[in-house]
Amino acid sequence: MGSKITKVNFTINGKPMEMEMPPSMLLIDLIRDGLGLKGTKPGCGEGECGACTVLVNGEPVNSCLYLAVNTDGKEITTIEGLVSDNGELDPVQEAMIQYGAIQCGFCTPGMVMTIKAFQEECKKSGVIPDRDTIKKALEGNLCRCTGYVKIVEAVGSLIK
Repeated sequence: MGSKITKVNFTINGKPMEMEMPPSMLLIDLIRDGLGLKGTKPGCGEGECGACTVLVNGEPVNSCLYLAVNTDGKEITTIEGLVSDNGELDPVQEAMIQYGAIQCGFCTPGMVMTIKAFQEECKKSGVIPDRDTIKKALEGNLCRCTGYVKIVEAVGSLIK
């Protein structure tokens, strides 16, 4: 008995794709190994640290737990997808730099993707979050360098 292969159609960072993959392939493996996009970081492999966070249809997901076949018909955005065609960084990335919210940088791609989704959610709802709400929104992302104060400040600067 051979492994079953599934054909999946999805869009990643604005580019339509069609790929064949085993049903057990994880999204992080598709992104890093299948597509060569190395910005998404593998961390704990258990959905606890948030380093591998990407957006699927605008919602943050832990790509280490998400099956790649579940992206069929969906839009995936990785950290690489936030940079414009002319190389301009996303406002979330700019705020992280401006506020010194990047230390070792390992958590940064996942943190940025979570912040991006939170920023969009706040825009849609019209809610201006306080510090506690921002902290709650970032709960699924761990920073081992403890740069949380500056990260929260960066998020606060984006949502006014």
